Amino acid sequence: MTEAARRPAVAGQFYPKDADDLAHQLESCFTGPRGPGELPARHRTPGRFIRAAVVPHAGFVYSGEIAALAYWAIAGERPPRHVLVLGVDHHGTAETAAISVREWNTPLGPVVSDPELASSLRHAPIVVDEAAHRLEHSIEVQLPFLQYVLPEPTCVELMVPFGPLSFLEEVAGVVRRAVSGRDVLLIASTDFSHYVPAETARRLDRMAIDRILERDAAGLYETVTSHDISMCGIAPTTTMLAATQGEELTAKLLKWGHSGEVESMANVVGYAALLLESRTPLPEELPAPRVK
Repeated sequence: MTEAARRPAVAGQFYPKDADDLAHQLESCFTGPRGPGELPARHRTPGRFIRAAVVPHAGFVYSGEIAALAYWAIAGERPPRHVLVLGVDHHGTAETAAISVREWNTPLGPVVSDPELASSLRHAPIVVDEAAHRLEHSIEVQLPFLQYVLPEPTCVELMVPFGPLSFLEEVAGVVRRAVSGRDVLLIASTDFSHYVPAETARRLDRMAIDRILERDAAGLYETVTSHDISMCGIAPTTTMLAATQGEELTAKLLKWGHSGEVESMANVVGYAALLLESRTPLPEELPAPRVK
């Protein structure tokens, strides 16, 4: 028996619950002054260079324009065959790294699960745990963007709880083997500093961003933990960096910003969009052979 699709947990809070309103807000994220300034192009390049992206997950009014910078770039390339979204365990519901293998609904319609990729990820310490995903927003808010920029994306949602670096490296090892030889786009969902003055956020976040730009997973983990940077997605971001460590990629910062740019506030949350890109086109994956 197929499990029922996951229902949206934060529609009507982080983004509109009406499909038309959501589409309009997504478009405003692309056209807004903190975003790309225009809607994604209708025509794509035949090649694909973006292997991974780091994107924020706050309410669209606060971080959507910055997230749109990464999705605008993704929209201009050949669509990937698979998408893996790595998210946060804000509610402490996961005992270990947890994937979902069911369809996820958004106001724009269903996001189909990717059984092939999910099967490759089902190795310790990663388990299937649908309950862990029930209330979590860090992955959910990425799906409407993916639906907007990709034709019928198939996704696996992976929640990575915070833990020792050795645990994150173990999760990354499973991810590395699962994506090897596959045409996968990896999305690491994270916000940066939380509820500090804007200049403090800028200083602390730059320390973390520099480690991402160096593609230094262990360095990012050490910097965030030793300087007490309230980067909620340190676990998925560290995992993504470690999983892609052996690939020839270049990291690029698209933009850093904060919630105080939207409305006046004494303490802000920091957001950033970054890409990990290949210098040469990523190879296309051949479809799996059909079993007769």
